[in-house]
Parts: sequence; structure tokens; C-alpha cells
Amino acid sequence: MLTLLDLLSAVTLLVWGTHIVRTGILRVYGSNLRHLIGRNMSRRPLAFLAGILVTAMVQSSNATAMLVTSFVGQGLMTLTPALAIMLGADVGTALMARVLTFDLSWLSPLLIFLGVIFFLSRKQTRAGQLGRVGIGLGLIILALQLIVEAAAPITHAQGVKVLFASLTGDILLDALVGALFAMISYSSLAAVLLTATLAGAKVIGLPVAIGLVIGANIGSGVLAFLGTSMQNAAGRQVALGSLLYKLIGLLLIIPALKPLAHWLDSLDFSRQELVIGFHLLYNTVRCLVLLPSIGPMARLCTWLLPERPEVNGKAKPRHLDPTALDTPSLALSNAVRETLRIGDLIDSMLEAMLNVLNGKQTAIAIEMRRLSDDVEVLCSAVKLYLAQMPREDLGDQDSRRWAEIIELAVNLKLAADLIEQMLRKVQRQKTSQRRSFSEDGLEELAGLHRQLIENLRLGLTVFLGADPHSARQLLREKRRFRAQERRLAHAHVSRLQRGIVQSLETSSLHLELIADMKRLNSLFCGSAYAVLEAAETGALALEDLDDTNPSS
Repeated sequence: MLTLLDLLSAVTLLVWGTHIVRTGILRVYGSNLRHLIGRNMSRRPLAFLAGILVTAMVQSSNATAMLVTSFVGQGLMTLTPALAIMLGADVGTALMARVLTFDLSWLSPLLIFLGVIFFLSRKQTRAGQLGRVGIGLGLIILALQLIVEAAAPITHAQGVKVLFASLTGDILLDALVGALFAMISYSSLAAVLLTATLAGAKVIGLPVAIGLVIGANIGSGVLAFLGTSMQNAAGRQVALGSLLYKLIGLLLIIPALKPLAHWLDSLDFSRQELVIGFHLLYNTVRCLVLLPSIGPMARLCTWLLPERPEVNGKAKPRHLDPTALDTPSLALSNAVRETLRIGDLIDSMLEAMLNVLNGKQTAIAIEMRRLSDDVEVLCSAVKLYLAQMPREDLGDQDSRRWAEIIELAVNLKLAADLIEQMLRKVQRQKTSQRRSFSEDGLEELAGLHRQLIENLRLGLTVFLGADPHSARQLLREKRRFRAQERRLAHAHVSRLQRGIVQSLETSSLHLELIADMKRLNSLFCGSAYAVLEAAETGALALEDLDDTNPSS
């Protein structure tokens, strides 16, 4: 019992070490890897090599699957290059399994020792996170040694020999056992290494070992597919395609199993080396052979998992991938994209409000209410998503970005409520009191409203790009808007002095709408201050000192 516990703890240590390496690499180089994967991978060989490279860095094909499914789900990448990257990830996993089986026992204590020193002394810096990666690599190497040592007594146990003796080379049964073990250990690498150890101890034969290795690959595919259960159909299509490719590999190797096992047995290598070598050879050949078929596979996955239309009419977050929360740079990018989506909804509400002012649409209240509800749902989702991020792992720049996203999301929610109030005021004036604006007043309100829409769009651009030049331009537009608002208020008073009946009847509503637009403009221009305060050039210019209060 103690021996079995040692083996399970070693496998758990391997999984934990892989997790530490993955999260550490993504926290340091997450944005770079995101840029590498998110680039236009229209050329299949380039996407294939990117999958190998990223998987080799993060030590986990599941981590690569997390990135790729996130990009596909957010519309940053199409399904075809994503499948090519996943094929490359399978090769990268097998390649790193081969590297980690070399005699690196001397490296484990060195990596753990240096990693702990750097991580504890410089936790929030890049050097500290690289120290975390070193700890993970040291734990992986240590875990591999412990797996071999813990498995050795098990291989001599009579019960284990009887159990594995029941595996007589039926590749389907062997693959099922290998898949189950990979799923239980949450690591295809652990399953492959244990299989190699059992083969080296001659507890199982090569045909059985081959079946277990293939099954371990399938088990990792099942885990990746189950991990996308909370994503949209586009993200799940990637994991489905990867799983189908692994199943196809099983079907392709069935006819060649016996000749292949006989050929491997004739080679002058230990059985343990043969199993590891087969794992690398099998994944490489399988992925290269299937690479030209990613186009038809993408169409098949799209047919099997089509996009489902929304049935409840409520908006759902598209970009808030929960699997990216351990990687601040990725999670913040996801939150930014979702916040920009909220901005698009506010833009639609303003356009609808403009049509109401111009009298083009009268039955628009239901649509505006739906847009407002969508804004509320998405704003709450963004705040909840950011609240789940580990704040202690955020650097100064990421902390500022975190606060900027929260602030803009809240401002956009306030803007949605204010626009809805404006709509009710206008409709009440036109329906219950049967009054309308004067021609000059309506033209002035429409012009100010169009300027408000332009400032919203410029504010979203400033939020996305964090460009100080654009931020200063936004503050200039804010001052221009305030000057225009004061001019229009004076023009309205002049019409009252002239006794224009329509202006007299709608005076209160006219001035309230101008005040509401001023408040909306302040909400839209708030992103400029954070950009200018965070700029390396320092503070706001003297000409902007009168604008340092976003609510002004």
C-alpha cells in the first residue's frame, strides 16, 4: 500500500511541477506566446511549428490547447490553423518526454535551489517568475525519478504481474487502459513513463506498451475536450478535432501493430528506450500524415458542433475564458475585449437614441431595454472575472490595467442607465404631453449627440491603445464638447426670450438632455486620465489641469 502511495504521490508531483512551469512561463512570456499563436497562421507548417515551440516551452499540450481554444472562441483565429497548432502540440509533448527521460538527476536539486532563492527574493519580478519555472522543472525531473523508483517494486508484485498479464496485446483494450490511466493521473506524460518502466521490467510486452502509449494520447485528448465544456462551440471544435485525430491514429496503426512491434523488438535498444522512442516516432509520423487533412477536419468539427443560437435573448460573455485566469496578461486581454464589446452596445444605444430624437423610430423602447440588460450582464461578468484573478501575482502595470478595466466597465454601465433615462424622458414628452422640439433645438441636440458618439469611440480607442497622444486629443474633445454644451444652452435661452412656443414647452427637457449628455461625455472621456497619468512622460500637461476631474 505504501509503495502505491509513493507512486501516486510521484505522479501528483509531476502534474504539479508541470502546472508550475506552465503558469510561470505564461506569466512571464504569456503576451509573447499569445502574439506568436494569435498571428495569422495561414501557412500550415508555420502553425505546426508554433504548436511544437509553445508546447516545448510550457511543458504541456493542455496549456497549448487552453491558449488555442481561447483564441478560436474569441474569434482571433480560425479553426484550420488551430488544428495545425494542436498537431504540433502533440509532437512537442512527445519531444519533451524524450528530453526529460535523459539522466538529469544532477539538475533537479540545482534548479529547485536556485528557483526558490529567486522566487522568494524577487517574487513580483520577471526573475522571480523564472525562478518559479526553475522550481517546476526541478520538481518534474525529481518526480520522474520517483516514478521510476516507486514503480520498480510494483513491477515485481505478483498481483501486478497477473493484472498486466491479462493485457495480451488487444490494442483496443490496451488503449482503453492507457486512456483511463492518463485521465486518472491527469498527465499523458506520466502514463507514458510508467508504461516505459513496466516494459523495461518486462512486466508487459511491446505490443501492450504500444497500445498503452496510444491510449495515453487519447486520454489527454479526452481531458482537453472535457476542459472546454464551458466554452462556446468554436472553442470546443478545436479540442474535438484534436481528439478525433488521436482516434484516427489508433485506427491507422491497428493493421501495422504486429510488424511494428516485431521490428522494434529487433532493435538493439532497451525496452524502456523503445517505448519512449515509439511515442516520439508515432506522434511525429501521425501528425505529419494528418496535417494536410486539417481543412476537411475543420468542416467536420463545425458540422458536429455547430454554433447554437441564443434562446433566452440575454447576452453572454464571449471572451472571458476562465482557463486564462492563472495567466494575468491573457486574462486582462480577455477582459479588455469584453469591455470593448460593452462599448459597442453603448454605441448602439446612442445610435438608437439619435433616431428617437430625429423622430425616425418610435417603438424602440424594447430594443433599448434589451441592450441595457445586456450591458448590465456583461459588466457584471467582467467584474466577476477580474475579481477571480490572483491580485498578488499582478505587477504594477497589470494592476493599473486591472483598475482601468473595472473603471471603464462601471462607467459604461452608468452610461447605459443614463441613456435609458433619457429615452424615457423623450418618450414621455412626446406621448403624454404631445410636445416636440423646435427645429433649431432638435438640430442642436442631434449635433451634440453625434459629437457624443464620436467621443465614445475615441475613448474606447484610447482605452485599447493607451496612446498618450490620443488621450490628449480626447481631453481636447471633452473641452470642445463642454464649450458646445454651454453655447447650446445660451442659444436655447435666446429662443425663450424670443417667445418660440416649442422651445417654451420643451425647455426643461431640452436642458436636462444637454446636462445628461455632458455627464455621458465625462464618463466616456475618463479613460484619458489613466493613460496620461501612467505615461512615462509623467503627469498631465498644464493645459489639462482643469480636466483632472473626470466627472467635470
